[in-house]
Amino acid sequence: MKYLFSLFAFVLLFSCTSQNSSVKSPYSTIEYQAGACFGFCPIFKMTINSDRTAVLEAEHYNFSKSTSKDEVSKEREGTFTTTIKEVDYKKLVALLNDLNVKNLQDKYGSHNITDLSTAYLRIKFEDGASKNVEDYGKRGSEKLTKVYQFFEALKHNQQWTKVK
Repeated sequence: MKYLFSLFAFVLLFSCTSQNSSVKSPYSTIEYQAGACFGFCPIFKMTINSDRTAVLEAEHYNFSKSTSKDEVSKEREGTFTTTIKEVDYKKLVALLNDLNVKNLQDKYGSHNITDLSTAYLRIKFEDGASKNVEDYGKRGSEKLTKVYQFFEALKHNQQWTKVK
């Protein structure tokens, strides 16, 4: 009976720890914003909290197949919410960790070309620090470009619910 009880306690303890394997992130809030260009660049802002809850504020060119300037005069696409899949959140945290966020430059890009989109990456850390990066042209570095592409993909590979 003692062995059976010990086995039961071990299984119970193991199952509790394996279910509680959520990501421990150094980031309290991760925000990415893509600005307008003179073409059909997606315009949106995505905010992801450390509990994986996320808000997507989609303006234009995010979901439609239209490539018309008339879309800008239409109403914004809407505000959406979701909980980012754990596997995707882990990948985002790994991408950001690989960037060494606190040591990124504050600004990238040259404004000599006037028709490019600007990316804004705003990170708040669990320790209270923050980092804001502005990247005109979205070509600050190869690693930053991967982060931007990851955010673009999140718009399409998560289950977003329109709230307004």
